[in-house]
Amino acid sequence: MASNIRARDDPLEAELPYVSGEQIEEDEEEEEEDIPVGAYEDEIYESESPSESGTESLTWISWFCSLPGHEYFAEVGEDFIEDDFNLTGLNALVPFYKEALEMILDVEPPEEDSLKIPDVSIVESSAELLYGLIHQRYILTRHGMQQMVDKYEAGHFGYCPRVFCHSHPVLPCGRSDLPGLDTVKLFCPNCVDNYSPPSSRFHGVDGAFFGTTFPHLLYQCYRDLFPSVVAPKGEAGSSAGGVDGEEHVDSSQQHDKPVHRTIQPEQLGKRIPYTRTYTPKIYGFKVSEYAKTGPRMKWMRLRPTSLDQLDRV
Repeated sequence: MASNIRARDDPLEAELPYVSGEQIEEDEEEEEEDIPVGAYEDEIYESESPSESGTESLTWISWFCSLPGHEYFAEVGEDFIEDDFNLTGLNALVPFYKEALEMILDVEPPEEDSLKIPDVSIVESSAELLYGLIHQRYILTRHGMQQMVDKYEAGHFGYCPRVFCHSHPVLPCGRSDLPGLDTVKLFCPNCVDNYSPPSSRFHGVDGAFFGTTFPHLLYQCYRDLFPSVVAPKGEAGSSAGGVDGEEHVDSSQQHDKPVHRTIQPEQLGKRIPYTRTYTPKIYGFKVSEYAKTGPRMKWMRLRPTSLDQLDRV
């Protein structure tokens, strides 16, 4: 009886037997039967599932706040939006109010209502308007202010372009509470003035989405973050030290009458303000205030050096 195992012709591998070709083909067929056909497809599908689940978990509010030019916005909580009291009067300002609210809350509208809408882009613009007006009210609450304070401390709103403010952080604000009248501006607590955002991507953001109340109410609630209205004594730009160190005597200091103090120290900001103001000069000489091209109303940037001076204003 002949054996199926025989030695190789190579003298170096003569001691290693191998199996005939028919038996090798049978072994390969058995290995192919053991592997299921859709095994590799399942592995590919499982590897793609995390990325798909990540996009599905992104809410409309998170998507809206992540768009370029929307860095000033805070993410409004859905609990605040679902409270009808917080939305009082907004249905008269926003077209397709119901559909826009459902889009913000990621609620699928019924098929009957979706057929009534001529174009989805109309609802998207209404949802942006509605969210902006809700945002104006939300940032006046405790949770909304805390989110804006975090952005303020991180410098997300930018810094004051005025030289003598030394890159003081600014806050977004509007010059009107009604939409469609003006774009967002930046308020500097140090010089108490408004500026346009330096980047053009913010020029399309409505100022009503932040309102006229927010920066000033934030100052009343977080005094530790803002400069005081009272300047240190002897510092340039104060009412006692003059402008750029120019000394003059305040006439109010000549009176020894007791002053009834209406402002307490705890009502002021805790940080030291930058009080220096610009003085125009020609060949080293200051330009007179009485000259045609001289400085005007420099007193608007002067600060009192004491609470008594502040009460006399």
